[in-house]
Amino acid sequence: MQALSNADRARVIEAVQTFSAFTGDNDPHGEHDFGAIDLPGVERVFWKIDYYDPSFEFGSEDPADPKITRRVLTIMLASEY
Repeated sequence: MQALSNADRARVIEAVQTFSAFTGDNDPHGEHDFGAIDLPGVERVFWKIDYYDPSFEFGSEDPADPKITRRVLTIMLASEY
């Protein structure tokens, strides 16, 4: 994402914040923790939310419990995957 201009990065961040195109195909478990975005003039972008324990060492035992879960959002160009 660092290869993008500041304006394009801002567009990508806004698209991630407002993403709502979840379907059974791209969100089979209803978790809303992954998306793919196509913006004019920008390569395809993937975003993903991962759920960690408070020390960020392991996956959270209960991702729904904010007391024991730390969320990390990753945004990347599809070519970076």
